[in-house]
Amino acid sequence: MGIDEVRTLLRTSWHANVISCTVLDGGMNSLAWLVTLDDRRCVAKAVTAAERRPFEAGLAAAEHLSVGGIAAGRPIRAADGALSVRTDHSTVALLEFVPGRPLVRDDPLDQHWWGDALGAAHRALARFSHAGLSRFHLLRTDGPHLAVEDWVRPAVADAMAAMARLTVTDQLTYGTSHGDPSPDAFRFDLDTGRTGIIDWGSAGSGPLMYDIASAVMYAGGPPAAGDLIEAYLAAGPVGRDELEATLPTMLRFRYAVQAFYFAHRIWVDDRRGIDGPEGNLTGLLHARKFFETA
Repeated sequence: MGIDEVRTLLRTSWHANVISCTVLDGGMNSLAWLVTLDDRRCVAKAVTAAERRPFEAGLAAAEHLSVGGIAAGRPIRAADGALSVRTDHSTVALLEFVPGRPLVRDDPLDQHWWGDALGAAHRALARFSHAGLSRFHLLRTDGPHLAVEDWVRPAVADAMAAMARLTVTDQLTYGTSHGDPSPDAFRFDLDTGRTGIIDWGSAGSGPLMYDIASAVMYAGGPPAAGDLIEAYLAAGPVGRDELEATLPTMLRFRYAVQAFYFAHRIWVDDRRGIDGPEGNLTGLLHARKFFETA
């Protein structure tokens, strides 16, 4: 979608007076624009039409959190009350702008806000449900994209086998997860001291340890994520015994997801959110380094 299409859609479907609209960079699975309306800043976000169901589930999760006092990029409903609006090829939503800066992964205080906010979100979503939430599932190993490098398919298969054994142990706490809680998905507002969580497009239903493992991965691994982990344990529903017992397996699976994802992007030459193909190669390299040292 182009800026002119976005402005027109906001006028017709939200009855909004658009003062300005500029492209936001960095989305790897969506397109986004910073929008100024008469009285506030907002974010317009678009995904493919086929992704509307899980996209709306994430919007509903953000709305649920916002009602509970957690800044999450609450969706501004269209004039007809819908969470999103479909065009010929896209699904578009208008979100409240969450002020603040992204967190810094290796800053101890930022890690505290990171873990605390993720734990609070997990607790706030304990009674949330939506039919469109993606269900947690193991990866497939028969995709042709797993042949982009020789190590990818065996690494994914081994991580899947370990994860399959873990999921039948009844050691995991289930609920609604963010799906990709990177430091860029959090916003610390210096004026209020509050930390918001945005980008709920990957929200799903499954083990909450997947979110924790994702955050630990982004923080640089368990030795580097101590402050994040302790803050989560103080705020979230997952206990220490579960975390310590399952983190190695879940972290290995999370890196397998990373390898699977970037292998597919390389295979189809998906360059959304990056400047060139080297961005996908870098993502795959990070996963490979983990498997080499795990």
